Amino acid sequence: MDSNDDILLELRQVSCHYGAVQVIHDLSFRIRRGTIACLLGPSGCGKTTLLRAVAGLEAISAGEILLRGQVVSTASYTLPPERRGIGMVFQDYALFPHLSVRDNIGFGLRRQSPAERRQRVDELLRLVDLEGMGDRYPHELSGGQQQRVSLARALAPRPDLVLLDEPFSSLDVELRERLAVETQEIFKSQGITALLVTHDQHEAFAMADQIGIMHGGRLAQWDTPYNIYHEPADRFVADFIGQGSFLKGRLLDHDRLETEIGVIRGNRAYGWPRGSEVDLLLRPDDVQPDPHSGLRGRVVKKAFKGPQILYTLAVGDKAQILALFPSHQDHAIGEEVGIRIDAQHLVVFRAKE
Repeated sequence: MDSNDDILLELRQVSCHYGAVQVIHDLSFRIRRGTIACLLGPSGCGKTTLLRAVAGLEAISAGEILLRGQVVSTASYTLPPERRGIGMVFQDYALFPHLSVRDNIGFGLRRQSPAERRQRVDELLRLVDLEGMGDRYPHELSGGQQQRVSLARALAPRPDLVLLDEPFSSLDVELRERLAVETQEIFKSQGITALLVTHDQHEAFAMADQIGIMHGGRLAQWDTPYNIYHEPADRFVADFIGQGSFLKGRLLDHDRLETEIGVIRGNRAYGWPRGSEVDLLLRPDDVQPDPHSGLRGRVVKKAFKGPQILYTLAVGDKAQILALFPSHQDHAIGEEVGIRIDAQHLVVFRAKE
């Protein structure tokens, strides 16, 4: 169990309203010191509103927010942002165009002596791999370099908590994933606690120790990335995370399902009555190539992904499933391939009425 000293940020049944519209519903979670957490969800789910509430930029209508064990937000009280000891990294970088990189990073260090400020800025330039660029201006930098400056500026005052609002969404996909990994490494090396907001699950998986899936202003699941993927709490989480195909099935026993593509044994027991109609989610990594298998799939679509190929396979009369094969197993559209189901983490839900 977490001791209270380990908990840096805690939300207790927090709600937020815009006028008469409730956008956050009774939301609770805790973040331990040194943890990178992420709020992940589609646009409009309330994740940025919640981040702004943690920063003190948005009032809450119920519940409370605690930082370092102290209440900083209630329905009747909001501690100002500048008194929360929080750093923020924004989507649009929010750099001062008339200031150099060095002055942007040192902007929040005006109470320090010039020597102390220069030492801290030099340290941060090395940390974010921008040594030698301190005298440049934001317009002279690439998007990725500007985001590194924004990150260094947020870290400069040594905040207890850093909030990141869709920090990489304006960058191209390859740079976004690389910068997410680099940022995670920086945070871990410095022991920084962070809360990230994003709609990009690859970004979330690259950075976060804990992920909260948000849906309609509610927290659908707060868990590790591994559990979010393999043990989704409900159908929305299962459908939102990763890729996969739902197959109709029937519960034969507590751990056996009859499906459109045959009988599949589960890795867990289900307490529903035998004969219950169910939906089984098969991930692409649950479907393995096996040329000797009697289960065959016909290639309907294929997408080359470098080391792997993502196939859409027609199996049986109506079912279509996704499968990831090593890319040297290059099959043509219409070709039949042997497959076996290796679903070590079965994801099963009661069928919709």
